[in-house]
Amino acid sequence: MNIHEYQAKSILQSYGVNIQRGIVADTPGKAVSAAKKLHQETGINWWVVKAQIHAGGRGKGGGVKLAKNLVEVEELAKQILGMQLVTHQTGPEGKIVHKVLITEDVYYPGESEPKEFYISILLDRSTSCNVVMASTEGGMDIEEVAANTPEKIIKEWIDPGQGLRPYQARKIAYKLGLEGVVAREMSRFIHSLYTAYISSDASLFEINPVLKTSDNKILAVDAKVNLDDNALYRHPELADMRDITEEDPLELEAGEAGLNYVKLDGNVGCMVNGAGLAMATMDIIKLSGGEPANFLDVGGGANAKTVEAGFRIILKDPNVKAILINVFGGIVRCDRVAQGVVEAYKNIGNIDIPIIVRLQGTNADEGAKIINDSGLQVKSAVLLKDAAALVKETLA
Repeated sequence: MNIHEYQAKSILQSYGVNIQRGIVADTPGKAVSAAKKLHQETGINWWVVKAQIHAGGRGKGGGVKLAKNLVEVEELAKQILGMQLVTHQTGPEGKIVHKVLITEDVYYPGESEPKEFYISILLDRSTSCNVVMASTEGGMDIEEVAANTPEKIIKEWIDPGQGLRPYQARKIAYKLGLEGVVAREMSRFIHSLYTAYISSDASLFEINPVLKTSDNKILAVDAKVNLDDNALYRHPELADMRDITEEDPLELEAGEAGLNYVKLDGNVGCMVNGAGLAMATMDIIKLSGGEPANFLDVGGGANAKTVEAGFRIILKDPNVKAILINVFGGIVRCDRVAQGVVEAYKNIGNIDIPIIVRLQGTNADEGAKIINDSGLQVKSAVLLKDAAALVKETLA
């Protein structure tokens, strides 16, 4: 589950991670009140107005602005609230901004120059270890750093049984070129960050930038946190952070129907039972010259109701030019799935795109007969290569 920056920072702060302080607002008036409160608490006279959406690249998209007085806070909040913010992660459709975070400006002058770093924590599945990644090249262009100069990315693998050892945090700090008091501050920051990551059952922590201020404090200026959906039952307070306005409406509808659905950018809709078979089906579509429009797993108990729900969700995607149903009959019988397809087709009506049904496993022949005798515009296949050929023919 993705959460907003202000929510991520509240998690970090609860585990002792130093953050750039801020107050969330959903109107220009509340933004001004937030700025005034921050001034009273910190004495700052400059603020940053930050759009709150589930996507990175907000600064480049115009969603992060510096305000040098309260009038500018109000004007910038008016500009950003309600805007369709387009970044490299939102796609061309962008996301509507419903909230802004008013934060303190932490790039103040002092005894030394501020310095930005990058730090993230995630699971490295190839080693079954968590990995802390860090770089001296923090800021808006970290993706380019990773692509063009990967040697600038520091990696430290953490045995989950032992946790982050003190020497590992110090090692990262020294590799970032820090010494003395600042190195110790960074070590403490990394320790607190790792504790927050483990304790919240997160799948990703990305802090970009981590800032060394001019007076040698280490702060999380931004925070991207992904929480493991499967662990949310242990954290009801974190589950409450879910913002459905940031989620794809089709994915929400699928979740309510008990389906596993992820929207993609292709032209062939997929309906499959089983995640592994779904991945193989997506590969077949690509090899046939198409692009998968979604990942949709109807589960092992596919029936007329779930098939119809899947149909309706796929058909709401205007990019879909064909649908491939690929079902292996193990727990569920193929004739039952075929009957579900026919009933769903008749209930929906006016389906004007080709549908290919590939059934294999228990009662596959009976299922194919039901499809072929239905009189509907549905093509059946038994072998995967036959289904691939039909996809290719459909898209030609």
